[in-house]
Amino acid sequence: MSLRTVITGTGCYIPDNIKTNQGFNKQAFYAENAELITIPSQEIVDKFMDITGIEERRYVNDDMNSSDMGTIAAKLAIEESGIDPETLDQVIVAHNFGDVIKNTIQTDILPALASRVKHNLGIKNPACVAYDILFGCPGWVQGVIQADTYFKAGIAKKILVIGTETLSRVIDMYDRDSMIFSDGAGAAVLEIKDEKETKSGILSWSVQSHCLDEAYYLYLGKSNFPNADCRVRYIKMRGRKVYEYAMQHVPAAMKDCLDKAGIQIQEVKKVFLHQANEKMDEGIIRRLFKLYGLKDAPEHIMPMNIQKFGNSSVATIPTLFDMVKKGKLDDHQLTTGDIVLFASVGAGMNINAVCYCM
Repeated sequence: MSLRTVITGTGCYIPDNIKTNQGFNKQAFYAENAELITIPSQEIVDKFMDITGIEERRYVNDDMNSSDMGTIAAKLAIEESGIDPETLDQVIVAHNFGDVIKNTIQTDILPALASRVKHNLGIKNPACVAYDILFGCPGWVQGVIQADTYFKAGIAKKILVIGTETLSRVIDMYDRDSMIFSDGAGAAVLEIKDEKETKSGILSWSVQSHCLDEAYYLYLGKSNFPNADCRVRYIKMRGRKVYEYAMQHVPAAMKDCLDKAGIQIQEVKKVFLHQANEKMDEGIIRRLFKLYGLKDAPEHIMPMNIQKFGNSSVATIPTLFDMVKKGKLDDHQLTTGDIVLFASVGAGMNINAVCYCM
């Protein structure tokens, strides 16, 4: 019997609190050496938008945490799938910082977020195993890959995979890079199906980790503000290194994934790429098509919502996929039989990709 891992329901939560670029035009920014950047803030913000494409981002309200957002997204995914949550074999939650209570900047992963979400969902079944994934921004995609692996091993039949993050709680407001990050959550229910029932499902996947020179391209460090308390640490990024790494390695990993499925790039309807940086994502797509000897990528092959929602790490792909699947993003639709590619890159440094048939 041939089996397919199928996404049967999706959901997302996008916070209501909008932080526009104009909210930074009077912010004082400091360099890594704690020296004040004398370029006018408005000029910094304008250059930031030109590079990243981000016009605004969403921050979670003070009374919510990552596990709360993940629970909301999970409920929507479960509702759409039509399953009884008591029949779930696993709850996998991808994140990087756990629940960070407002004004504490302390990671809280005791208990794990997956345990909190399972608790919030009221799932009693002890055979439903709840655990977290720490895999940088590719965490949600990695959760999907793990679900596929468990299914193929005959260990599970239904798995809930969630990506949720409140990066607004761990950003250094004096660091220009802080403008990239945002909050959000996305979820999907995956089930194993007989190929006789459906042609939809995961066709292949690819994963890579580069942890020598690349391991600390994203890390936790003290604020750029002069004489900042070094005991309080924030998310930091070596932006140029991340960009160069992504350009070199991500397109090849995406092609490797398609090659494993026997899929040509011309067959791909949509590429759901981690919403990290508009220019970087566009560059990745161009290089992917160059690997096939093609000069240009088709218009509308890559949906994007980074312009309005920023980079919410593990949540970018599941929220974007949910929006497109439900017709909430202009110029992007999906139909049964469409081939799509999920791909992400992030702290570790880690890369992964999944080829999927709708």
